[in-house]
Amino acid sequence: MKIKAGIVGATGYAGAELVRLLSSHPEAEISAVSSVSFEGQKLSDVYPSYKFLNDMVCENQDAVFEKSDVIFAALPHGLSQELAEKCISSGKKFIDLGADFRLESEDEYTEWYGGTFLDKELHIQAAYGLPELFRDNIKGKSLIANPGCYTTCSPLAIAPAVKNGLVETKGIICDCKSGVTGAGRKPSQANHYPELNEGFHAYKVASHRHTPEIEQTLSKLSGSKVIVTFVPHLLPVNRGILATVYADIKDGVTFEEIRKAYEEFYKDEYFVRLLPDGMNADIHNIKYSNFCDISLHHDKRANKLVACSAIDNMVKGAAGQAIQNMNIIFGLDEKTGLEIVPPAF
Repeated sequence: MKIKAGIVGATGYAGAELVRLLSSHPEAEISAVSSVSFEGQKLSDVYPSYKFLNDMVCENQDAVFEKSDVIFAALPHGLSQELAEKCISSGKKFIDLGADFRLESEDEYTEWYGGTFLDKELHIQAAYGLPELFRDNIKGKSLIANPGCYTTCSPLAIAPAVKNGLVETKGIICDCKSGVTGAGRKPSQANHYPELNEGFHAYKVASHRHTPEIEQTLSKLSGSKVIVTFVPHLLPVNRGILATVYADIKDGVTFEEIRKAYEEFYKDEYFVRLLPDGMNADIHNIKYSNFCDISLHHDKRANKLVACSAIDNMVKGAAGQAIQNMNIIFGLDEKTGLEIVPPAF
């Protein structure tokens, strides 16, 4: 019997991507979808590309809850906690693509998101769903906090070096560029075509909400508190994130040792492709897929590691990773439904 998967917030970009990916999942079927903005309308009327492939009508949240074994919540922060509590108390699985369960510290959540933990015990139960780093903690869990796009590509770029103590944890810089889908489907002046096209700018410099999440992950790997400088930029493209992470190499550590550490760390990770020396991670090569490409570079003059990672922010940075987490908690092969070949051009 297939897993019945429901999607709350199915007409946002992340929700629509869940529909696209789950539609071809061999072990799951979409049981119901909901949308506040388009309730009562067909999903294919909102996204014509789904015509005759998925003509489900957008229902309310209660319908999704009743019909599903696992619920994906593709909602803005602050809207998932009550729904998660309802799901967990009823024995259902809940995968939150929003930020409500990502931060372990309520003080940090209040500082960066302006909210509080409604059920502290529920937050303790939540597993942070970055499989390549925290897989063992995800297995057997019912509540998954699915990481965001920046908080996936930045840690994956530098994780082996931090975990193995090969770089200084002070002074790490995460310099990231994202496609405009990361801003969500709601129109704004910033993603208006004349404003975006042929432009390129930093935003929320050293003040983006993903900062404490990146620091939380790297601190767990390091065993001590890590502070990073995180600067996101907006690219005039639909999809993709390129993270360029800079770190000082510790005295006595060679670049060859760093590469070997990366090879060992990611040797069994299907979705992480460690590129050979001389190649550069490129968002073109991961589009529509759940892959994370990583390239390593040595600035010999400054003795810095420059680690670049590329992901599709809508797949590995959102819906694809959520399905990868679903596969883990239901005991499926992680690749199930996600063996997507990126287009060559």
